[in-house]
Amino acid sequence: MMSAMEAAAQAPVVMYRREADYIPRVAAVHDLCGYGKCSLGVAIPVLSAAGCDVCPVPTGLFSSHTAYPGWYMHDTTAILDDYLNAWKGIDVEIDAVYSGFLGAPEQVDVIRSLYETYPDALRLVDPVMADHGKVYPTYTPELCDAMASLAGDADILTPNLTEAAIILGEPIGEEWRGADITDAEAMAMVDALVAQGAKHVVLKGIRRQGENVVRNFVGGVDMEPCEACNEYLPYMLHGTGDVYASCLLAAVMAGKSLQAAVEFAGDFVHDAMIVSSKQPHFEERGVSFESLLGKVSALL
Repeated sequence: MMSAMEAAAQAPVVMYRREADYIPRVAAVHDLCGYGKCSLGVAIPVLSAAGCDVCPVPTGLFSSHTAYPGWYMHDTTAILDDYLNAWKGIDVEIDAVYSGFLGAPEQVDVIRSLYETYPDALRLVDPVMADHGKVYPTYTPELCDAMASLAGDADILTPNLTEAAIILGEPIGEEWRGADITDAEAMAMVDALVAQGAKHVVLKGIRRQGENVVRNFVGGVDMEPCEACNEYLPYMLHGTGDVYASCLLAAVMAGKSLQAAVEFAGDFVHDAMIVSSKQPHFEERGVSFESLLGKVSALL
């Protein structure tokens, strides 16, 4: 299988044509987290650095990310219809809809209303609901099912292995086999997600026994499948998935090919994890990326 860089050279998949002086608007449908960098706390600065006008649609308010004990969540579902109807009254135009963590199944209907209002907008769905074989504590079976249904509407879908399994109805929990899967198994999952409706899929975070690399597999309509690899770092940080998806979309909205965006996002997360490791209590506080935002601006 070719690398993402080789694939970009042969048949680049460019999903957004950036006009020279135009600043695209991105509706970022994520939660807002007070402490522990993730969600809107990542999407807003990363996409802004790429010259995008980020329009937040908050799906919930969190005191901190859920790896901390005693977190507080406020579900914003009840306000979202009025919130977005007010946009219609002032003729807001949107070039991309980027969704992540959701607070309730009804929020999928809110995202679909955005799709109807802005039918030409690029759709990136980061199905933030699980990792390492476990569903996040706020996600009910109904919310997982709703998120799985939304995945089929994506122009770009960015699941980790656990999320891909949930979308495809495969077992997790005690039956979870981990991230040690072959190229063929990974691409079979990508192909299955494309068959369910997603136009392009980036399957993240495949790491095999005995390897010191993390692999991301990419496939979709009208493109050759490819993979991108980065050095494995022996610690886990909350929020790296949000940084990855935000960087990927930043590169796409800068006019880069999907294959180049996948390479950029993986490299950025790798470098941000190294920066993070130098911070006090880094494994709890989340990924530190601020000093690297110049790399995002350089995409322009």
